[in-house]
Amino acid sequence: MHLNGNTFLVTGGASGLGEATATAIVAAGGRVIIADLPSSDGKVTAERLGTAAVFVPADVTDEDSLVEALDATESHGPLRGAVHCAGRGGDRLRILDKAGEPAALQSFRDVLEVNLIGSYNVLRLAASRIARNEPIDTERGAIVLTASVAAFDGQIGQTSYTASKAAIHGMTLVAARDLASVGIRVNTIAPGTFDTPMLARLRDDIREGLAASVPFPKRLGLPDDYAGMALTLLQNAYVNGETIRLDGAIRMAPR
Repeated sequence: MHLNGNTFLVTGGASGLGEATATAIVAAGGRVIIADLPSSDGKVTAERLGTAAVFVPADVTDEDSLVEALDATESHGPLRGAVHCAGRGGDRLRILDKAGEPAALQSFRDVLEVNLIGSYNVLRLAASRIARNEPIDTERGAIVLTASVAAFDGQIGQTSYTASKAAIHGMTLVAARDLASVGIRVNTIAPGTFDTPMLARLRDDIREGLAASVPFPKRLGLPDDYAGMALTLLQNAYVNGETIRLDGAIRMAPR
């Protein structure tokens, strides 16, 4: 799918991976709808990117607010793709605590609600808009979801997070096969340890340890690394149904 002149939805586009992706799309000549929480810096990000970007407050778990965000694409042209970056970290709860008591079930549900249900909500609603387009070289558009290396190498305390991200990986091929009939590709990026606002809350020594654990290059992933992969997956018409690990060859230890 060509980026120049086309419109793309970027969820979580106010900061981190989403902001880098929105910036890269605009730099390539595309237009972006930045969907993020009302409390985010989405308006500031959109203003920085100029007339090619618009911010729409949205909660990816809420159908009505996400529909409103998609409605905002009408003034920017037909939606040709979506990059879904919005999500949350895990609850870091072990299945049993030190006293042998089970973790709260609601905490598990809350993580799945944002990371899994939110991903499916974006997938289905974006696909419904993209499917209305006339094909360009047989393709109507492309969708990129975000999982994590935790989908494969989940650590102790990541039960809820791993479950949510493994499910996104699991539905990628199914979604690609399902939407093939309407000419929409679906792929997923599984980032490793990235230098995002979520990781910025850690102490410097912990961040340095995480960077040193990456085989090569020995650094944290950058939002621009993610954005570059997202744009490749939007543009390369023969990549479909894949989950791409973007992790510097890291394999996470049990803890």
